[in-house]
Amino acid sequence: MRIPFLVVSACMITGLALSGTATAATRPSASPAKVEAAPMPAVLVKNKIYRSGTTSPQSCNIPEIRAGSTASLKYFHKAMANCANRFWATRFKSAGLRYTPPKIFITTGSNSVCGKITTNGAQYCPTQRTVAIRIMKRDLNDPFKMNIAHSVAHEWGHHVQQLAGILDAQNVLYWRARGTARDIVSHRLEMQAECFAGVFYSSTLESINPGIDWDTWLDAVSRAGESKVHGKPRNLAYWQNRGYSGASASYCNTFAAPLTRVR
Repeated sequence: MRIPFLVVSACMITGLALSGTATAATRPSASPAKVEAAPMPAVLVKNKIYRSGTTSPQSCNIPEIRAGSTASLKYFHKAMANCANRFWATRFKSAGLRYTPPKIFITTGSNSVCGKITTNGAQYCPTQRTVAIRIMKRDLNDPFKMNIAHSVAHEWGHHVQQLAGILDAQNVLYWRARGTARDIVSHRLEMQAECFAGVFYSSTLESINPGIDWDTWLDAVSRAGESKVHGKPRNLAYWQNRGYSGASASYCNTFAAPLTRVR
């Protein structure tokens, strides 16, 4: 069994908000203190998705992965996508929200519908409402099921944020912020996607049969390399476990969390 060093393998492109393009310079920036002190929009702290109820066990037909087989990996990703769509459709219905599945784009190359796929292998394209997944050589040669599954679970978390209106509201805050405040706004989004992934696992982990127990997985997450976009690994592990243990999106309001939990 391989526990990868970069466990949190997913990232997101939000209208190039995280890419440092020239567009950012044309927008007004607020000081970190003002951004943190300002009231959060209701769509972030009182979103309907937080009222989607407690999960129930869900059975999904998740296949094993054959090492060296691109077709096997594609089949695995599509099975995970079907599982995630069923799960979140139920949660959205409980919250009185409308769920629409994202498109899924799987490639062995580096280009996606919204630019280059990161070296970490997956990203969410909000404008196209597409989860883009790159099949990496490391996953072909030595497939670690939970790490590969997490690419799907995390990116579906971003799709949930898109449908719930969280992405747009977060993007406004991101552009208004600067420096460390901008980093914190990014962390809140990414850690919420981790929490949503944990909620998904609370219902489906047995079907995924990841080949690693939950505590060992969390330990691996907490020891991963730190990311400027995602934040501290121990906090990523905290939010993923909070969603898993709470089995409800109500535990995933990272936008109301103290700074110590989102750095």
